[in-house]
Amino acid sequence: MRLLPKLTSSLLVCGLLMAGAAAPPAFAAGVACSEVTLPVTAPGLLPLLSPGMPAVVRGQYCAPTGGATPKTVQLLVHGGTYNRAYWDLPYQPEKYSYQRDMAKHGLATFAVDRLGAGRSSKPLSIPMMIDAEALALHEVVGHLRSGKVGGTAFAKVVMIGHSVGSGIVAYTAAKYRGDVDGVGLTGITHLPALPVLGVGAGLGLHPSLLDPLLGNRGSDPLWFATRPGARGPLFYSDNADPKAIAADEATKDQVSVPGMGTVAVFGIILPVTLGIDVPVFQAVGEKDLLFCGLFALRDCSSAQTLRPAEAPFYGPKAKLDLFVLPKAGHSLGLHRNADAYRDATRTWLQQFGA
Repeated sequence: MRLLPKLTSSLLVCGLLMAGAAAPPAFAAGVACSEVTLPVTAPGLLPLLSPGMPAVVRGQYCAPTGGATPKTVQLLVHGGTYNRAYWDLPYQPEKYSYQRDMAKHGLATFAVDRLGAGRSSKPLSIPMMIDAEALALHEVVGHLRSGKVGGTAFAKVVMIGHSVGSGIVAYTAAKYRGDVDGVGLTGITHLPALPVLGVGAGLGLHPSLLDPLLGNRGSDPLWFATRPGARGPLFYSDNADPKAIAADEATKDQVSVPGMGTVAVFGIILPVTLGIDVPVFQAVGEKDLLFCGLFALRDCSSAQTLRPAEAPFYGPKAKLDLFVLPKAGHSLGLHRNADAYRDATRTWLQQFGA
């Protein structure tokens, strides 16, 4: 009779092992990405220059294939002199693509080309102030909630920016309260290293019209891009793959100088983030020359050292969650250890059911 309990125990163990083998994988079955075109309000004189042609924002939607459709989407907003390639770098995507990595973990993302960049409409530079940027994002959020991206009316939208894009995201979330459920601000603090930014702008930027890669776009003189070779010293630490920097250089874009000025003042330096009434995730690279260190009066050696300087810029509803990526520069998502930054983002996203 002793054989019966042993046989029963063996069957239970086998059953548990089989159940474990049949459990869903940690990664999604696959990733599907597609380009989506959305109408937005045209800034400035664009309607007069192109009558009957509204402005459009184009973006890339990535989601997991197989399984349940995500109900939360991340709206990704790139920084100045970038386009949506920041979120899906065409070099070793298994290591550097934020969008594809998120989709493999079952999460949906929509990375936009801001107006003036990538495949979105190209207005004149002067009207591209922070209000115009915010209005376009507000309208994109509406499209996401109404099912015009991916065929899903997303119940929750989390807006995540990088650098200048973070300033625009902060301003948008504060102005259009109720639009989003969460905010991610990456590559940014509230006190930039102004001397470094000044020298970097003076030596590292030039009109897009003069750029060998972007000069054929027909931009007006106040659209600027980084000079060839400037991105490495400005945006990266020595913890970056030179080939990733080269891919970044090959996909660079332009930024409106007047618009960037309004973002710096109203989206970064002034405490607009006090108006954000949803949870906030703020992430920076430890070696970010533009926002950390002596000239920025920000100690980015850890989240604990950074918190005392940044926390006063947020209200209690922000429930500020800080993350510092060790050894990373300004473009923290494109460094060798960027997986740690994405893992931290996913942990924070769990509160939204993402």
